[in-house]
Order: sequence, then structure tokens, then C-alpha cells
Amino acid sequence: MVNLDFLNNTSSISAIPEDEDVLGFDLATGLSAPTFSLPNVSDPIAFMKYQTSEAAENRIKIAKGTTTLAFKFAKGVIVAVDSRATGGSYIASQTVKKVIEINPYLLGTMAGGAADCSYWERELGRRCRLYELRNKERISVAAASKLLSNMVYAYKGMGLSMVGILNATSLDEF
Repeated sequence: MVNLDFLNNTSSISAIPEDEDVLGFDLATGLSAPTFSLPNVSDPIAFMKYQTSEAAENRIKIAKGTTTLAFKFAKGVIVAVDSRATGGSYIASQTVKKVIEINPYLLGTMAGGAADCSYWERELGRRCRLYELRNKERISVAAASKLLSNMVYAYKGMGLSMVGILNATSLDEF
């Protein structure tokens, strides 16, 4: 029997680094980071590794399979993604929008858990807009990518199921 008492725990972590970020503003005071409840176990990473292993009684089986393509050419950028969402072997939808507009000049594509991808790419869009308002300039693709990486790093190994790929919508951004 699997013990699920950790679901009742309200402890959470923050994804904001304590020091000044390379984006030019203090993330600790400038942005409020989302927090999430974690399993009440001594090692959440080991817990997830066990729950996805063959030895687990109620094994979590994570299926993969999204196709994402992006091409840069002389007049711009083309981004293509499949549109199928599945739940195991069940096809949940054939019309999922897997290209998310972060801002008018930056696109994100998602692969993995739809909720994880959608949430973190929308959160990235919010933070990119805050950067633009504070600095009076657009955020670069490299800086947005670093920001997304920093946000999700705190949840490394804890079952976050997402691949976020950022693409500029014009050649000026490369």
C-alpha cells in the first residue's frame, strides 16, 4: 500500500534565487514566485525515482512523444508542432495548441505534461512583460531561456514533466 499522507502537508518551496539575476533586476524583491506543496518525504527526488521504477507497487508510467520543429530561414522563422494530446494509450485531443505566445516576439513550444508546460510558459510570459516594463526594452531569447531555466530548476527531479523550447519570431532576435 502506498502512503499518500504527504498530500496533506502544506510545506512549500520557492523558485526565486536570493541573489541579483543576470536580467538586471532583483528577482527576490521584483517578482513573486509560485510555490507548490511537496511530498512529505525526506528525499523527494528518490521518492519520484522509486514511484517511476519497476519495483513500485502502483508504478507511475510516464509516456513521451511530442514532435517539435523550428526552422530559421532568410525571411523569418517557421515553428511546427504536432497537435495530439494523449493520456497513456488514450488520445485525449487531436487539436491541442502546443505553440504558446510568450510575447509578440517570442514563441514557446511545449512537450510533456500540458498543465506543467502551459503554466510555466504563461509564467514566463508574465515575467518577460515585467522585465520589459522595468527595463523599457524587450527581453532577449537567451535571457528568457535563462529565466525559464532558473524558475523550474528548484523542481528538478520532482516529477515536473515539461520541455519548453523558446523561439524568436524574427531574425533580429537571433
